[in-house]
This record gives sequence, C-alpha cells and structure tokens, in this order.
Amino acid sequence: MVTAAPPPAAPAATLHAVAAPGRVAPHGWTAHTVRPGETLDGIAQRYRTTVRVLAAHNHLKNPGMIHPGDRLSVPRTSGGASSAKAATTKSTVHVVRSGDTLSGIAQRYGVSLASLLKANHRSASSFIHPGDRLVVRGGKTASSSSSKAAARSTAPSTRSYTVRSGDTLSGIAARYDTTVGALARASGISTGSLLRVGQRLKVPTTAAHAVSDTFNGVKYPSGVVAAARRNHDLLAKRSVPSRTETKRIITETARRHGVDPRLALAVGYHESGWNQRAVSPANAVGVMQVIPSGGEWASSLVGRRLNLLDARDNITAGVVMLRALGRAASSTDQAIAGYYQGLASVQRHGMYSDTKAYVRSINRLRATM
Repeated sequence: MVTAAPPPAAPAATLHAVAAPGRVAPHGWTAHTVRPGETLDGIAQRYRTTVRVLAAHNHLKNPGMIHPGDRLSVPRTSGGASSAKAATTKSTVHVVRSGDTLSGIAQRYGVSLASLLKANHRSASSFIHPGDRLVVRGGKTASSSSSKAAARSTAPSTRSYTVRSGDTLSGIAARYDTTVGALARASGISTGSLLRVGQRLKVPTTAAHAVSDTFNGVKYPSGVVAAARRNHDLLAKRSVPSRTETKRIITETARRHGVDPRLALAVGYHESGWNQRAVSPANAVGVMQVIPSGGEWASSLVGRRLNLLDARDNITAGVVMLRALGRAASSTDQAIAGYYQGLASVQRHGMYSDTKAYVRSINRLRATM
C-alpha cells in the first residue's frame, strides 16, 4: 500500500537541564517500544512525565521525530514488584510454523488480531512465513485451558454469504478479512470443497465488518474512511478476476512496462492476496492497494485516466508506480520501501521498522514467484 506522507513533526521542544533521574523517575526506568501512531506527548502522559524529561533522558534532538520500533526509556509509574508487572505487559514469543495464520495465532493465545498486529508492527494484509518470530502481548500460553476458554468465548458469530459465479473460498476469505479455514469451519465444509453458484456460506462476523477507521494503529479521517467504504461496497457488487487471472494480468502488465514480473506479483500478493475487492481504511484500493493520489500520479505516467476500481487499471497503476520508483530509487529495496512508505520519506528519514519488515516480506515472496 502506498501510504500518505507522515504528518508534519511537532516543533522541537527547547531542552533545558533536567533534574536527576531519581527525582523524575522515583521507581526507576523501564523500556517502551514506540507503536504506529504514538507521539512523545502521548507516551509522556501515559507514564506520568513530560516531553522534556523523555527527550532529555533519551537524548532526542527532535522530540517530534519518533518512529514505530524505536525503544525509549520511560519512568515506571509505581514501585515494587507489583508495579513492574503493571508497567509492562507479559509477552510470549511465537515461532511461526507451516500453516499458521495471524488470526489463528491470535485465537490460539486468546488475544485480539488487532493486538497481535500492533505488537508486531504489521497490517492485516501482512504475510508470515515459517520461522518468523511474533510477539504476543498479554496472551495465555498456547496449551493452557484458559487460552482455550478465551478462544471459545471469543468465537465469532456468522453472517450469510451467497456464492456467485467465479467465487472461491480463498477469494471470499480475503474479501472479508478471514481465513479459508475459519470460513470452511463456520460453513461446515472442507477447505477443498468445490463451491456452487447459489450456495450459502457462513462468514465469521468478526471478520465480515465494513472497512474500519483504523489501520496499523493509525485512525484515518472520517472523509477518507467514508470514501473507502463506498469503494468497498461498489467492489463487493462487481465481478472481479480470479486469482489465476489476476496473476496473468500482473505478469503481462509488468512485462509491457519493463518491470520485473516477480516483483509486481510479490507486491500485489502482499498487498491484497491478488484480490481486487480489497480496500483499506486509507482508501487504498484493489489488487495493488493504490490510494487516490497514487492513482492520479499513475494516470499522469500513462497519459490517461486510470480507474482504480477496474482490476486492469489498478494493476497498471501499481506497475507504473513501481517502474517510476525503480528509476528514482538508489536500489530495488529502496524502491520497494518507497511503494510502502513513500520514496521522499524513505530518502529523508530512512526506512521505518515496519517498512523494513515490508521489504523483507516482498523479497521473500519475490523469490517464490
């Protein structure tokens, strides 16, 4: 997804001499990892201190410039062993195994998918690979009965979906942000079942929501979310290419524009699972998850108006943007980072931690295409 540039940084605070740490952190210091959307002011309020204290203690020259993944020293909020437990959330590391999914891991540990994504600086469209290490905050051990009870207590209710021509289980699952396994279990069928036009499936309602207003910890303006929801509703009613057809279109389009087909395929797969109906709260649309401003740029590159709701035009937009980024960037990795973070931001600030994870994921997928 090509994201908008990050909001302007807050003016740098003027730093003065700070009292000795003992007076501003009577119970000592602990570590805090910056999450997407957090500001130093918000972190200061959370830990009952000030921006000035945090900036001085962490040697921050510009308190307005913190990034997801940064580690800050922050005051503990109270003393004693119990306070240490309160100040930090118990974490478990899960090593991804073959067949694991993000939603399945969240359910296994009795935590929400949103919590798991936030803890690992990932989005709902992120792909995981065997051997990846994921942090699970506040979850139970996978084998504990309480974890199983939590999973049962949060088992989703379902809504009905009528199969249309061209539908597949994977396509329906991607459209409603769930997994093939969860969809099959809810519908009482196997993951290898053939679908019939008119067949009614049950989709977990925790996944079958309309586009939310938050993505990766960032809440988007109501106007942007409203536009995204309109596009979501329009695409839900349209016929779109199958994954096999989408793969063919991406390959042909990439070759026509001089872009490595494996790169274009990897980006499309990571962004949407080759699903034209995918829409994010940022109003990133379709196979290549292009936002409106990205569509305007891509239209100027090809010399005609591109319709991002049309799969072929959407793929064309993503491909020509990759071509332009490849020409302007110093390396393929920087071009990939530019597709996610914005090239100007990458060149100015470097890759954020979630951008680095994005680049790694694209390169892994690219090697399999």
